[in-house]
Amino acid sequence: MVSVVTTVLPFLIFVLLFLLPLLMAGPLTWAERRQSSMIQDRVGPNRAGIKIGNKEYRFFGLLHPLADLMKLFTKEDSIHLKADQLLYNLAPFIALFPALVVFAIIPIGPDFELWGETFQLQIARLDAGILFMFAMSSIAVFGVLLAGYASQNKLAHLGGLRASAQTITYELTLGLSVLGVIMIYGSLEPSAIVEAQGELLWGWLPKWGVFLQPIGLMVFFIAAIAENKGTPFDPAEGESEIVGYSVEYSGVAFGMFFMAEYIEIVLISAMVTTLFFGGYQVPYLTDTGLLLPGMTSVFSLHPLLITALQVLAFCFKLVFFCWLQLMTRRSLPRFRYDQIMSLGWKILLPVSLANILVTAFVILLTKS
Repeated sequence: MVSVVTTVLPFLIFVLLFLLPLLMAGPLTWAERRQSSMIQDRVGPNRAGIKIGNKEYRFFGLLHPLADLMKLFTKEDSIHLKADQLLYNLAPFIALFPALVVFAIIPIGPDFELWGETFQLQIARLDAGILFMFAMSSIAVFGVLLAGYASQNKLAHLGGLRASAQTITYELTLGLSVLGVIMIYGSLEPSAIVEAQGELLWGWLPKWGVFLQPIGLMVFFIAAIAENKGTPFDPAEGESEIVGYSVEYSGVAFGMFFMAEYIEIVLISAMVTTLFFGGYQVPYLTDTGLLLPGMTSVFSLHPLLITALQVLAFCFKLVFFCWLQLMTRRSLPRFRYDQIMSLGWKILLPVSLANILVTAFVILLTKS
């Protein structure tokens, strides 16, 4: 029995971690509708329901994602006669694939032992995990560009060019904003960065990236939202600005573009949590129990309970930053496209370079 569990458990962990962003994407569509309706003093999603007997149950609009899924699967997927069908059908997969793959390097909890076997709550532990993240995420720009080009629609093509230029601009800033974290913790592997954030500064302050790299956090968060082309950085697909790169898509193909956007929201939240907010780390919770600053005694806890608390801490941080992104999307007015490009090249890029120089100077002073 024990051997069967130890064989099946790694597979179950793999499936759970792989499905986590997919399972969160659907509820996020409901959360954005509900949250935006509360901000704008509207009713929000409340129409989809299930009729049992003479009474209909709508569950606060929670059935709307399911209704959307049914609509996408049953809607006709029409293709323009002049479209490049191979590239047209390939583009949604290229846009969706990187968001799922990058989540493989995210550790949602520490390694734990069960029946003499060690299990890791991370799909892939790569020494160059951060480089892998940027290498995979940069592939998504090809999906956007190909979608506009293969549609044989002038406005879709222009939208694809705008979206790809915006993605490349903020991809550069995104990479530079993380260099400070890499320099401080001395590793490119996400789980090693999380473990390093479990230490304390001056005996009481968690050694989280938010305290050591506040400028890097600000630049990373803004650049990540802009790279995802979410509001207020969405003129490339906003109807009031220009018809977007996905205008010719419908059905499941459009749903893949739509799903990729919300999966990237989960991925951004996971990266912010991992790099700047300690990942699964809980302040003063050690491998043996709770140890408060200035105290010599430890509140002993079972190792599996500590692992469970750390996984819950990661999930709480993940949901919080998803909520924060949705708040940002509905609280700010849309930028013009020239303002978006100016923000990336003229403000965020110089700030990220200055942050690297200051970080290197401080590290040099502290080590000398």
